[in-house]
Amino acid sequence: MTRSFVLHIPDVELEPEPLDPEQIVSGTPEVSGKVVWESADGRQVRGVWQITPGVVTDTEADELFVVISGSATIEVEGGPTLTVGPGDMALLGEGDRTTWTVHETLRKAYAINL
Repeated sequence: MTRSFVLHIPDVELEPEPLDPEQIVSGTPEVSGKVVWESADGRQVRGVWQITPGVVTDTEADELFVVISGSATIEVEGGPTLTVGPGDMALLGEGDRTTWTVHETLRKAYAINL
């Protein structure tokens, strides 16, 4: 895919991305996603990601995302608790340890810098 393109995010077909069972705190969340662009050096990644309801933990990359649908509460260890829903933009810092409580299946468009 070239650097210039347009996608209708709700219609992007996603592929399963199995969670490490150790990340699941409660429920049976399922993750899927699709990388839609990656820089030649692999240090910048753009994509669409989705998670079904449940509670999971993660260690974040430097990420900016916009929620397309669904809702979640993201607790950042030693930091703020973020409540996100459709239209919200959020920034997560590299190394942030988070706990995601997904209330409704959440779909987001993201930009990650590695």
